[in-house]
Amino acid sequence: MPARRLPVKPDLQQLKHQAKDLLRALHSGEPEALADLRAFHPEPMDAAHAQLADAQLVLARSYEAPSWTRLKQACDLIDAIWRDDLEAVRVMIAAHPGLLHEHATIRNSNWGYPLSYAANLGRDGIISMLHDMGATDLQHGLDRAALQGKESTVRLLHRLLGSPPVPDDVLGGTAYTLSVTGTKLALELGAKAVDAQGRRIAPVDVVLETDSRKPAAKHEILALYAQHGVEFPDTPTMALHRGRLDLLEAHLRRDPGVLNRRFTHHEIYPPELGCHDELNATHGTPLNGTTMLHMCADYDELAIAEWLLERGADVNARATVQPDGFGGHTPLFSTVVSQANFWPNYGHDPDTAPITALFLRYGADTTVRASLRKQLHPGYNDHRIMEYRDVTALEWGQQFHGRLFVSTRAMEMIEALSG
Repeated sequence: MPARRLPVKPDLQQLKHQAKDLLRALHSGEPEALADLRAFHPEPMDAAHAQLADAQLVLARSYEAPSWTRLKQACDLIDAIWRDDLEAVRVMIAAHPGLLHEHATIRNSNWGYPLSYAANLGRDGIISMLHDMGATDLQHGLDRAALQGKESTVRLLHRLLGSPPVPDDVLGGTAYTLSVTGTKLALELGAKAVDAQGRRIAPVDVVLETDSRKPAAKHEILALYAQHGVEFPDTPTMALHRGRLDLLEAHLRRDPGVLNRRFTHHEIYPPELGCHDELNATHGTPLNGTTMLHMCADYDELAIAEWLLERGADVNARATVQPDGFGGHTPLFSTVVSQANFWPNYGHDPDTAPITALFLRYGADTTVRASLRKQLHPGYNDHRIMEYRDVTALEWGQQFHGRLFVSTRAMEMIEALSG
C-alpha cells in the first residue's frame, strides 16, 4: 500500500471496508499487507495478533493522517461541507480548531483548508462562519471559487479580503476550466488582460492548451480577452480557436486553398501567445502538420467542421509526413483518439461521436494507413513514447495506450462501415 491521497469526496464506509480487508490480509500473512504493517505501524508487532484498530491505524497513516480518528474527522468534515451543514461544521471546528489550518483532505491538495474547500462548492454561509472562527485562507479560497465559477462566493471573499486589487493570475484558473462566469467576474473586479503598455497578460496559452473541451465557453473567453485589449494573430487557426466563422470566411475568400492547408504546431499553438511545445499542449492524435478538420475533431468543433466540409474541405486530407516517417493520418484518426474524448470517458458520459458520423457521411476512407508517435501530457503520469506503425484509424484506437482518449462509439461506427 503506497502513501495515498484521499479523493476530493472521501467515503468513510469505503475506508472502513479497506481497513477490514487489510486486517484479513494481515492475518493471512500476505506479503504486501505485512510490508504495509512494517511501513506504517509505529510499533513492531506480530501480524497474526493485529486487531482492527491496528489495521485502521496503518490505513490512516498511509493517507498521512496520524490516526484513524483524524482520518474520520476529515471524512466527516468534508461530508458536512458538501451537505452545507453549518452546525455540524461549527461543532467540529469548535472542538478541533486546528482543523482550520490543515488541508481538508489531509495531504496537500488544491482544494485547500476547510474554508477553501467550501469555496470550491460555493458554501457562502460556511465560509463566513469559518472566517469568523479564524480561517485565514481567503485568497486561496477566492482563487478556487473563481476557478469553479462560483460568482457569489468570489464576491464574498473579495469583500472579506477588503476588496483589494485582483491579481492578474486569477484568470489562470478560469482559463484552465474554461469558466466564462469566473472570467467575467475576474475582469469585472479589475483583473487585467493587458498591461499598461498593451502587452498580453491574459493566459491565452492556457485557454488554447487546457485539457478542457468546451467550444462555446472557449470562444466566449477569447472574445472577452479581445474586448479587454488582447490582440490575436489574423490566422485561420486562430479564427478556428475563436469560433469566428466570419474570419474563416474572409480567409477563404483570400485563399481557397486554406481549406486543406497543413498547419504547423506553432501555427496552431502560437508561441507569441505563450503557447508551449507539442508535449505540453494537450491534444490526442498529433496535430502538427494537420488541417483544420483535424483540429475540429480534437477541439470538438462540430459546427466549424460542418462549415469546412460544406465548402469543400477534403475529409481524407492527410497530415504532413514528418522527416522521421510519422504522420499521414486523416481527420478520422483524430476523432478516434482525441482530447475531446477524455472527459466524457472519465465521467462515463454517453459517447455519440457526432464528428466521426459527420466525417463518415462525407466519405471518410476507413482503410487509410498511417504511422503515429505519441507521448501523453506529463499531467497524465504516463511518460512512455509510443509508436504505432502502419495502422488504420480503427487500429489506432484499438491499440492506443491511453484508453480514456479513445472513442468506443467512433470505432463501432468505423467497424460497421468497414464490414
